[in-house]
Amino acid sequence: MIVTLGLAVPGRNLWCYDDGRSFPREISMQEQVVTACVLIIGNEILSGRTQDTNLRHIAITLNEWGIRVREARVVPDVEKEIIETVRAIRSRYDYVFTTGGIGPTHDDITADCIAKAFDRKLVIHPEIAQLIQSRPVPPDVMAARMLMARVPEGAGLIGNPSGGPPGFFIENVYVMAGIPSVMQAMLSTLEGKLRGGAPVRSRSVTVYLGESQIAAPLGRIQDRYPHIDLGSYPFSRESRYGTTLVMRGTSATSLDAMLEEVIAMIVAAGAQPQDVTAA
Repeated sequence: MIVTLGLAVPGRNLWCYDDGRSFPREISMQEQVVTACVLIIGNEILSGRTQDTNLRHIAITLNEWGIRVREARVVPDVEKEIIETVRAIRSRYDYVFTTGGIGPTHDDITADCIAKAFDRKLVIHPEIAQLIQSRPVPPDVMAARMLMARVPEGAGLIGNPSGGPPGFFIENVYVMAGIPSVMQAMLSTLEGKLRGGAPVRSRSVTVYLGESQIAAPLGRIQDRYPHIDLGSYPFSRESRYGTTLVMRGTSATSLDAMLEEVIAMIVAAGAQPQDVTAA
């Protein structure tokens, strides 16, 4: 945990933790963590019939905006579970983003559930209704489409550049479509409208060593950089075992310093670092 009211180290661009360890001053100035949870709604995801791709896109996009996805949940099209989950997570995170369940069919119950989670009634939003009614269709089809005009009272709209009905938001909960292309279009309209912190950057390096061979020195390096996540991801290629080491944090200076230590550790273990990348 970073101590934002640490003590400056005289003559150096460092601040100190309470226990005396130092960290770059830019960490204390930049570290503003804004968090999010992604709630994926739909029986088709849980059954395996549909493969979710929305989480990856949301996580990557939000990271660029300085918002970190800390949790993702998948729930079925069951009213009670959706309502309880929304109520549980909206107070734990700065933002909640939902995908799925806002279409015209009987199992599209997300709008109803969000309204109940906030103890609001559903209302017909005039802007959505006008958009839907501008495209004449038979009465039974229009009746189904008009279900997508319902939003919780007081909700704002999320634009939909794909041309369909918009999504909506209420307080910190943003409700978007499940179709990936539509969801991505909706999410793009939120750029610059959400509060964000410092984007998370990464460094990575690959080595043909097993995790057990580098576990101890990796732990010591992690201890020296508590504000950076150091992950170890094993693999097997062409009958050889290896590990990709990934460093994630908001400070480029600290990331570069950790990468140097990791590379030195690899060389000391008698191996050669490969595929060194920065993002």
